[in-house]
Amino acid sequence: MNITGKITGIRYKIFLNENLQTVDIKGFNINECPASCLVKDGDNTFALSKWVSPKRTRSYPYERVYNTLNFSKKITVIPIVKDEGADGDRDFLQWDTVSLMSLLDVFVIFAYYDKAVKNDRYENKITDFQFDNKYVISKIKEIENYHSSALHWNLNELNENFTPLFAKAKNCYAEISKQTGVKMHDLKKIDTFQIRLMTSLTGFMLFSRMKAELAQSREIATTQPKDNLSTFTKAKITITNYLGGQYFFTVDEVKIENDTISLIESKHSANSVLPSKGDIKDGLLKMILYSNLVDVEVDGVPMKSKAVLNLTSAKMKGNLTSEIPVWDRAAFLLDNAILQEQIRFIDTLLDEAVENKFCIKICKLR
Repeated sequence: MNITGKITGIRYKIFLNENLQTVDIKGFNINECPASCLVKDGDNTFALSKWVSPKRTRSYPYERVYNTLNFSKKITVIPIVKDEGADGDRDFLQWDTVSLMSLLDVFVIFAYYDKAVKNDRYENKITDFQFDNKYVISKIKEIENYHSSALHWNLNELNENFTPLFAKAKNCYAEISKQTGVKMHDLKKIDTFQIRLMTSLTGFMLFSRMKAELAQSREIATTQPKDNLSTFTKAKITITNYLGGQYFFTVDEVKIENDTISLIESKHSANSVLPSKGDIKDGLLKMILYSNLVDVEVDGVPMKSKAVLNLTSAKMKGNLTSEIPVWDRAAFLLDNAILQEQIRFIDTLLDEAVENKFCIKICKLR
């Protein structure tokens, strides 16, 4: 099954935003600040999040970005390449990440690590990565005085600054290798990636899409242990936005009824009544996309679409959905001995679904 759709604009109201800690730009250190925070510089305040890997499936960065979406100026810091050493992983920035951040009006600081230490458990692996803080601060200052869109900033950074950035990243990994004695992956591969990028932005998009499509195909072929679904159907969805950029996702589960396809993102908890807040917010970022889809087609046939976030647990009794009235939630909450703080969270979560016209289903593992 091949699903396609378009996003012409994002209309979404955030309800589960955190009370972010405010950090003053004086003494700011990207390596010490919270994963999501507010940065204050005089009269200016903006929301900032940071990634620990350029690969979006590695560390659930969507939650961090989600927590900043209520603010007018949003910045996220992403490493362009993370090389853990010959015994570890190496991940590169993907165009689809840049495109998604641009769609959400998030300014991206493409950053690099300049420090790390040897991981004592492996012969050739490093850990405790540190961004070049001075560089990040300089980019924050630039964005602070930047008056065009996040889209314009992100594309300009790709076109104008990637050559020196890759040179810095490559030099830093060579120095880290020298200082730690850890053998890194072949640095020529970084050159290859840079060449593909510098050939043209279009070339970068095609290269990243190719890798994303391969990853998407692997995911479809493999059902993860945490994916507890009523069916094991996984389907490709390709989303095109107004940039011409494409996102390649895998929908956990799909359900077709008459002329409507439900796009179901699933989160499961084995030990609690609800999945973690991080998992739920990761799912909500998908809901932002799926609830704003237009011109949806399934194998070339136009269909209506419905976004669904499915939250399951082996310990849950009964079920609850955002489509039932508020006064009908009491029995479920009592049966599962939901605490007051969790009740407030569930109520807010369901309100977010109702406001943004998608469905949340909370149910026992089937």
